[in-house]
Amino acid sequence: MGGQKFQYDESGGTFFYFILSFLALILIPATFYFWPRKKKEDPERFKAECQCEPCNKKRILISHSDPYKGVKAFFVKVLIIGGWALLAFLTYKVSQFDYEMSNFDPYEILGVPLGSSQKDIKKAYRTLSVILHPDKETGDEKAFMKLTKAYQALTDDEARKNWEKYGNPDGPGATSFGIALPSWIVEKENSVWVLGLYALVFMVALPTVVGTWWYRSIRYSGDKVLLDTTQMYFYFFHKTPHMALKRVVMILAASLEYDKRHNTQVVERQSDNEEVPMLIKQLPNLNEKCKELPLCRMYSIKARAILHAHLSRMALNPHTLDKDRQFIVKKCPYLIQEMVSCVNQLIMLAYARRISKLPTIETIENCMKLSPMIIQGLWEFKNPLLQLPHVTEEHLRYFISKKPPIRNLQQFAQLPAEESRLVLRSLSDFEYENVMKVLGRMPLIDFSVKCEVVDDENSNVVTAGAIVTVTVELVRRSMSELFGDVTAKEKQGITEGKDDGDEGDDNGGDSAVAAAPKDEKEEAKAKKPAWQPKAGGKGHKGKSKGAANKNRHRQAAAAAAALAQTQASKVEKNKINEKVRKEESDADSGAESDNDLSSDEGKKSSVEDDDVEWEKFQQKINKREKLEGKSKVSHPVHCPLFPEEKYEYWWTYICDRKSRTLLTAPYHVTNLVHREEVALKFTAPKWPGVYVFTVCLRSDSYFGMDQQVDLKLDVKEAAAIPTEHPQWDISDSESEAGEQQANESEFTTDSSDAENDDN
Repeated sequence: MGGQKFQYDESGGTFFYFILSFLALILIPATFYFWPRKKKEDPERFKAECQCEPCNKKRILISHSDPYKGVKAFFVKVLIIGGWALLAFLTYKVSQFDYEMSNFDPYEILGVPLGSSQKDIKKAYRTLSVILHPDKETGDEKAFMKLTKAYQALTDDEARKNWEKYGNPDGPGATSFGIALPSWIVEKENSVWVLGLYALVFMVALPTVVGTWWYRSIRYSGDKVLLDTTQMYFYFFHKTPHMALKRVVMILAASLEYDKRHNTQVVERQSDNEEVPMLIKQLPNLNEKCKELPLCRMYSIKARAILHAHLSRMALNPHTLDKDRQFIVKKCPYLIQEMVSCVNQLIMLAYARRISKLPTIETIENCMKLSPMIIQGLWEFKNPLLQLPHVTEEHLRYFISKKPPIRNLQQFAQLPAEESRLVLRSLSDFEYENVMKVLGRMPLIDFSVKCEVVDDENSNVVTAGAIVTVTVELVRRSMSELFGDVTAKEKQGITEGKDDGDEGDDNGGDSAVAAAPKDEKEEAKAKKPAWQPKAGGKGHKGKSKGAANKNRHRQAAAAAAALAQTQASKVEKNKINEKVRKEESDADSGAESDNDLSSDEGKKSSVEDDDVEWEKFQQKINKREKLEGKSKVSHPVHCPLFPEEKYEYWWTYICDRKSRTLLTAPYHVTNLVHREEVALKFTAPKWPGVYVFTVCLRSDSYFGMDQQVDLKLDVKEAAAIPTEHPQWDISDSESEAGEQQANESEFTTDSSDAENDDN
């Protein structure tokens, strides 16, 4: 066997092939993904959007948010076009290469047919040698050497044997391995430059890029929040379990994203020394004299002042402080979501006895309230009607003066067109059209709850310690469906506030697992907001609180009686069916064929039941996979004071209002386009009794869209453990009284309501 050696590409042909294929692999997908494309503007969509002055300014701001966008697009086009030009040049270059044939054929070189005689071969050789001899004008040294080798292969016996055996008149040659690199790479005079290039790429550039990426990635969490900021959130929320809303604003302003030492995007100006103190003087209750770190740092005070000015809708210098406002407000949604996550983790740690202080439900809800405040640029005590364009504090007196007064968006949407135009008579037709456009596109959520125990045989019975699955169904509609519908109070879909002490009284009956009855759901959707006067005040003298409670108890008793009657009829029906089944089995016991037939039918029915259960299980798995792969695309939000495009997101969770605790982690719904289902799971209380929980839905973009539904659970005693399995015996070291006391510390039962229902 011949030797082996590596050969570099002397002519550069194979190297061109390598570059051609490599460039094509990069250029084709890069052209598809990175070629700049102009967004097609839909004129119909533009007409449907709000045309108020703040919205027009926001569109201009977004279009100019990247000043180098046109330059970047130009260079990307030049780079892609240059790549395709280079690809075309390489293709042409490769097509011009003239390679020797890998198979040596002397007959083809001499131009004689296969099997020609020696006389014809010599004649052809003499004829071509006269033409190709190097001494002649038409001579070609390379072609003449090839011709001579072909003549020897056909006339010399040894050369002929080598050609027939090895394909080469010179005998077996060395096995060569070609490398698609030009030979100048390994030339001695170029070795220093080649080694220097390798060292620059693999020892300097590559470690620098990887190190920079790693250093930046370890500083941020998955939601683009600095880990130092997350640690600060944990500290403050653990220190203050019950945190007021203004305190939450202070913690948000102290985020390290606004500190230039942690974020190079922060801009500090010389004019801040004059403008920030003047702004602080105009803002009451800023608490700028707080001595707590990092709340007392200048970056935190500046961010807090700008947030207060944003929530008060104060005009700022467009060249300085307003740019800072846009930068600060833009990062708030990510930071607020991180706050909610931190409080939720602290609550879970408190349940696991890892920490001693349990954050209250008010703390996490105050974090959620802050999100629509930032998006809409309003304090929480402001009227939700101020979210509409052109509506100011001066226009609110027209809404209040109407009989009955209009206090929320749903009531305003239900007005007939003539009355709504009369209320906004101070606005022009163009402004009124913008108001109705925005109002019609606002969300109207149908919020329904279904409760079950998935793993148990009877999914409608909750036993102590069982895993309860609450399926929350959200159907998104537009507020335009309420236009002029005066009678559609139940379509408002908004749960308005009520006293915590009255929670649980609206739902009666001893239902095993049930949300509020249908009538009570409709009442819950029409409840009053927290700022609306309660029943029993002016204008409601005829309805006392005691009468309302009596009516609720009557409805609860009626619902309980109807449910008890239904359950009794079901039990009686089951007994009759069992008796008939027993008689039929006794009558047919003598016939073996009938027994076989009945057994076959039983097997068939059991198989069908298994198929149904398997289908339900697969549906739940598919639903879970769908939720895990959720996107973040929803309906756009009208928020002219927020500097970016914002989409509707929602939080849904279950809590216990009486014990002020959170039962499930807040689920962030980010893909509610038309309909969405969310499964919330929690462990049922350890002790039997009637419990009233609250299923909440909160918007992160709008005021007045929050909803809540009361969920009543009648927890039954768990089934006894079979005694024939001694390995399952559980020691009774703890007394029942101790278990009950521990259980009451986690959940609050509604025993008084249960007694009233039984009565």
